[in-house]
Amino acid sequence: MNSSQPKSLADRPWLDPSAVPQIAIEGMTKTYGGVTAVDNVSLRIFKGEMFALVGASGCGKTTLLRMLAGFAQPTSGRLLIEGIDMTGVRPHERPVNMMFQSYALFPHMTVEENVGYGLRLLPLDKSVKAKRVDEALEMVQMGQLRKRKPHQLSGGQRQRVALARALIRRPKVLLLDEPLSALDKKLREKTQFELMNIQYQVGITFVFVTHDQDEAMALSTRIAVMNRGQAVQVGTPSEIYEFPQSRFVADFVGTTNLFEGVVEGMDSGVVRVRCAETGCDLYVDDPGHVTTGQQIWVSLRPEKIRLAKQPVAGLRVNQLKGSVLELGYLGNRSIYRVKTENGKIVTVFAQNEQRTSEWAIDWSDEVYLTWTANAAVFLQQ
Repeated sequence: MNSSQPKSLADRPWLDPSAVPQIAIEGMTKTYGGVTAVDNVSLRIFKGEMFALVGASGCGKTTLLRMLAGFAQPTSGRLLIEGIDMTGVRPHERPVNMMFQSYALFPHMTVEENVGYGLRLLPLDKSVKAKRVDEALEMVQMGQLRKRKPHQLSGGQRQRVALARALIRRPKVLLLDEPLSALDKKLREKTQFELMNIQYQVGITFVFVTHDQDEAMALSTRIAVMNRGQAVQVGTPSEIYEFPQSRFVADFVGTTNLFEGVVEGMDSGVVRVRCAETGCDLYVDDPGHVTTGQQIWVSLRPEKIRLAKQPVAGLRVNQLKGSVLELGYLGNRSIYRVKTENGKIVTVFAQNEQRTSEWAIDWSDEVYLTWTANAAVFLQQ
């Protein structure tokens, strides 16, 4: 979905230890009184990235964004942009601009006046400023509405005006605080594509904060998942989703089923996990870093599970028996909560491939849950 996703290893500078980041956050910490909002965060962000900061409320993501903008100073650590230390540099002197969650448009100004406001102090000829305003309005497809005022615009149109105003000074980095949160679901999905296209056109690094995991997955080249002030995992959307490094990340990003167990043994590339919750052993592909007797958690995404009324035969296929406790119909898919024979509740996502008003599997039906050994991943913390 993400047009800004890297297409080859050459487009993934974070995999190259010698690559120089455009933004280097080094051991940045911010405390307020006795409360630590950001705790020793270090990140490398490269030119042209669409980099997302995600986490629950109070995790420190907005504080980190404000320190990038210069609206808050770190208690310790430092920020470098293109090798220049930004410590003590005032917000308007940094090569960054920020688009606020509220959009902060001037209600008494027209669209073109709002967009051109950032150029007022630049030593440019009137004709150059006018041309830049025209280009910015054209980029966000707002040229025909240039004489309107904010109260005459929809939420999506105000969002475009705010984006044009943030980009008109041509910053090296654009910071966005919950850029799409004020939009309804359909408009938010449409605007995601527009934002990706604009970012691709201008080639500017975007760093944005969002609590919407789907938004982060759709937009970003990489994601930093934050918890209690720390960046607990950084990776591409697929890495974060498919290979979480902790129970927190697995549970926070998307939906997952967690099984606690002990490594019983390994054979032919498959690990056997003794799991009291399920009453049977689970089989998981060997990642090469677990040992016999080790306590472990197995993370299994709901869409990796197959639901059927008859058991499925297969060597080392994981299979649990249960009954449908709850179900929900979402149009393109159905969500099942299945209570297994041992009382474990397992969530299953089933794609609705056929058009029908009949439930193939209904409330209280006896069912079998199956998945292959490569469908789940191990978590050690």
